[in-house]
Amino acid sequence: MAYKPIRIAQVVGKVVLGGVDAVVMNYYRHIDRTKFQFDFFMDGLDKTPIDDEILSMGGRIFKLPPYEQGMKKNLVEFCKILKNNNYKIVHCHMNTLSVFWLREAKKSGVPVRIAHNHSTAHWREGKRTLMKYALRPFSRIYPTHFCACAEHAGRWLFGNRLFDKGKITILRNAIETDRYAFNPDIRERVRAGLGLQDKFVVGHIGRFVYPKNHKFLIKIFAQVAKQEPNAILMLVGDGELKPEIEQMTDELGIRRFVRFLGVRQDVQELYQAMDVFVLPSLYEGLPVVGIEAQASGLPFIMSDRITKEAAVDGGSVRLGLNIGAD
Repeated sequence: MAYKPIRIAQVVGKVVLGGVDAVVMNYYRHIDRTKFQFDFFMDGLDKTPIDDEILSMGGRIFKLPPYEQGMKKNLVEFCKILKNNNYKIVHCHMNTLSVFWLREAKKSGVPVRIAHNHSTAHWREGKRTLMKYALRPFSRIYPTHFCACAEHAGRWLFGNRLFDKGKITILRNAIETDRYAFNPDIRERVRAGLGLQDKFVVGHIGRFVYPKNHKFLIKIFAQVAKQEPNAILMLVGDGELKPEIEQMTDELGIRRFVRFLGVRQDVQELYQAMDVFVLPSLYEGLPVVGIEAQASGLPFIMSDRITKEAAVDGGSVRLGLNIGAD
């Protein structure tokens, strides 16, 4: 009788190539898939760049109606799939929102329910922050197990008491270091392809959303450009605030020095083209891009709002956001 792997429902939300989905995929590629298989529950009905890879490794994909357009539809579909497939484990990566899917998992009789926190909050996000704080007290009700990417993220969502009792598992955001190791040949090829041979490249990879603090990053680069005429800012990613950031570069007169590269699947090579990686985030869990940048040998400048655990080598510097862009 052939052994069937245990299937784990991975609730990852939106696939953005660099967020939670990247963390889960890094583990999925390396687990023993004859014993465990991941089924991905994604927010949104469109095909994503990782769909084919998931299917090729034996995983399954379930597209849920976007929860912004109606949480009820999303959860009804989620429950139906859970019951039809008799899952024993649900691993939810939706941070404070995990309460919704884990509640449904409990109602559906799923015995193992994992809440995995990857982030925190910032008071300037208004309604979103209020919602996070409103949901936080419920974060301990529906899970049977608790995970976080770093200590700060674990304490923030689940509380100091659970953390100090050893009830929260810290699961590091692991990467394939060989993919990011510095390679001078790749650097030369990528820089030539992007016309950056004689440029000083400041790099950033991340969605254009409030926590990533792109506005401050643009102000930082404006200061860099005053001192280094060959400086270029490389921005990788997409998001709701991108038009606003593009307009800001126009207003500051630095648009010609900023490269908006959009969503890319070759980020491991783009790191090679950079000279320094800057991450002035207002909050993070444990930023995977910071780990990848350091694995590429890049100097890593991050804000003091990012946990010290993100510094994994001697080439990182934490600076306060209150000291000004210059």
